[in-house]
Amino acid sequence: MIEVTDELVNRLEKVVDDLIVEKKVDTFLFGSKSQFDKLCLHVVTELKKKYPHIRRIYVRAEFPNIDEDYTSYLLKRYDHTYYPERMINARKAVYVERNYEMIDNSSYCVIYYDENYMPPRRKNSRRDLFDYQPKSGTAVAYDYAVRKGKSIINLCTNASE
Repeated sequence: MIEVTDELVNRLEKVVDDLIVEKKVDTFLFGSKSQFDKLCLHVVTELKKKYPHIRRIYVRAEFPNIDEDYTSYLLKRYDHTYYPERMINARKAVYVERNYEMIDNSSYCVIYYDENYMPPRRKNSRRDLFDYQPKSGTAVAYDYAVRKGKSIINLCTNASE
């Protein structure tokens, strides 16, 4: 969970504006499972008023085939949507695979990664006697982006970078 502050919004606006103007980025890929996704969509949508050429693309993690109504609903917020083929048999890893898809198709990764955050402990099943500490989805995506040599822009003020 992130705390949306004016400072965070201002930093994100500056980063996205710089990507558009200085780095010539014209396409932004979005997931939909976090508060940070929603914040990024809001900021990019506001900047689209100033830079109408930029595109917002929603990478679906669910629903490989969608009807016209759902497509129309998504296209009120995004300029395009698609379901990556690599997701077809992803099962529980569907959101991890979706993040990998977005990272693979990006030069820059704008994230909010607090390396001190730990998701709640869980069990593999109700029958398990012991629980385990899962890695956050953001941590998994961050590690992947590092391995892929992507330019990472971490907006978390707790980040050690």
